[in-house]
Amino acid sequence: KGVQIHLPVDVIGADAFSNDAKTQVFDVNAIPEGWQGLDAGPRSLAIFDTLLLNSKTILWNGPLGVFEMESFAKGTIALGESIAKATKNGAFSLVGGGDSVAAVKQFGLEEKMSYVSTGGGAMLEMLEGSVLPGIEAILND
Repeated sequence: KGVQIHLPVDVIGADAFSNDAKTQVFDVNAIPEGWQGLDAGPRSLAIFDTLLLNSKTILWNGPLGVFEMESFAKGTIALGESIAKATKNGAFSLVGGGDSVAAVKQFGLEEKMSYVSTGGGAMLEMLEGSVLPGIEAILND
């Protein structure tokens, strides 16, 4: 209810799944055959930055690009830095999921988030309102 999900509008496209691939910016709906989107593009990052700085609660589940490759880590780094700025300005930020947690740790952003959950799937189930098996066992004991 009243929750908005925002997706990239442009991507950094690559002609191969390689750190040394030829790259180009494409609209998300106009990636040519033989190319693949491996990171969020500059327009997307600007939009996300504005949205995040105006948010009170932020849930981050999943990196923006192939952050394990230096050429495609910029989007994930920029998103993390925007979330860190928003958190510093009073937003509550929740990071969950293995890849997101790995990214915030790799780029030194872990301490700049409100909470980092290593149980991504369980975190999402809990947010859906499901009773988690471990909690249920404690409550029924």
